[in-house]
Amino acid sequence: MKTIAKTELECYYTHKMDIMIIFLYGQDTLRSKRRLGEMTEKFKQDRDPSGINIVSLDCQKEKNFSNVLEQIFASPFLAEKRLIIIENLLASPHTELQKKILSHIESQEIPDSNILLFCEESDTFKGKEAKKLFLRLTEEKFSQKFDALKGAQLLGWVDLEIKERGGQIEKPALLYLVENTQNDTWKISHLIDQLIAFTAGKTIKKEDVKKFVTENFDDNIFNLIDAIVKKQLSTVFQMIEQQYKISKDASYIFSMLLRQYKILLQLKDLENRGENLKNPLIAQKLSLHPFVVKKTLPMLSHYTFKELSTIHKNLLDLDIKIKTGQADPKILLDVFIGSITLSENLHNTPQK
Repeated sequence: MKTIAKTELECYYTHKMDIMIIFLYGQDTLRSKRRLGEMTEKFKQDRDPSGINIVSLDCQKEKNFSNVLEQIFASPFLAEKRLIIIENLLASPHTELQKKILSHIESQEIPDSNILLFCEESDTFKGKEAKKLFLRLTEEKFSQKFDALKGAQLLGWVDLEIKERGGQIEKPALLYLVENTQNDTWKISHLIDQLIAFTAGKTIKKEDVKKFVTENFDDNIFNLIDAIVKKQLSTVFQMIEQQYKISKDASYIFSMLLRQYKILLQLKDLENRGENLKNPLIAQKLSLHPFVVKKTLPMLSHYTFKELSTIHKNLLDLDIKIKTGQADPKILLDVFIGSITLSENLHNTPQK
């Protein structure tokens, strides 16, 4: 992902250069809005402490687009530069405005005293004029995309956010927080503040997160394990592809598989010890939700304890390779799925 270096902005803000166009876009609006705030603050510090030459326009709220054009061409007031923030232009119905702005950019008619900062909350647009302008803006030097974070990237981002805010979090707590917040960085950001305040300087534990976050149950992971048990290789890969389409990456799927096979192994161990797995206290004993235990029990009869131990160990080995960057997570996931579904040691009849 292309990022805009602060030194580049400082160079522009403090020296006279040709017209500057900045484009911030993508699905992760938390990070893009933060970047917008940083740039606005930088402009204030370097050029306009009073903020009188900063104009913010939301094109979805503007009924008459002539005001947008007037602001783009207006001169600075007692200053050398103006910052014009134009939000949601490509998502707005103003196709004529999109066409005119593109034309002004191409013909270099915009005053070099004015900085245009475009901000969009997506990276896909329907209209013909919107698509044209989008492609042109992405060519700009100061163009930065904010993709929705997922998997290992999201885990790393959350961990760093917590540390930067003066907190610490245990790995199980971190995983639980990310797995149950639907990749929503706004929601996660608010929860981080709450958790740090709640723990008051102590390390955030899974039990702390559970006080603020309700566990989500993804039937897809149970269905995926069920397909693996039944050796339905084509179905398994179709389901994995579906997960990719909804922004779940290979690292996320791997972590879910690791968690589920660990649960299977724990339940099998208790079964071999003569425990009654239908006892409601089993879920409490393993610190699991009763729903998870209920969904997992039907799969248990298809594995021996030895098979589950081998699968879990292999998953742990592959997990280390993923986290240390030794191989592509997608390739490792495919290899694992292929090896386990094609294994002659795994039977579809009940095992002990």
